[in-house]
Amino acid sequence: MFKSAHEFVQDAKTVVKELPVADIQALMASAEPLIIDVREPDEFREGHVPGAVNIPRGLLEFQISNDASLQELNRSMIVYCKTSGRAALAAVVLRTMGFQNVVSLAGGFQAWVAANCPIDKPKDLSFE
Repeated sequence: MFKSAHEFVQDAKTVVKELPVADIQALMASAEPLIIDVREPDEFREGHVPGAVNIPRGLLEFQISNDASLQELNRSMIVYCKTSGRAALAAVVLRTMGFQNVVSLAGGFQAWVAANCPIDKPKDLSFE
């Protein structure tokens, strides 16, 4: 039986803890969570949550496995993408890898922007 990407996301969201923007901001203020943006690099360059690291969803398991500094199993982790689908899938993978404190940003980066939260955006290169 075929299972669609949408169905995978729906299943993931039944086991992943999603927090609204206000709760994510409180978590960021009270702890030093690892914030992972699982969007593609071009999306990340357009703007991202301050302090986030970009680890695209397709490379998540590999980059986490190859970087000991990212392997603290009890560290708070916030995962987000554009709208929350890829983040839910990523959170399931991180939990499967053994991480205990993983949450997903409900509504993703779109919800963050809609709430008028600060974003970081790399400055364009200037040759002047």
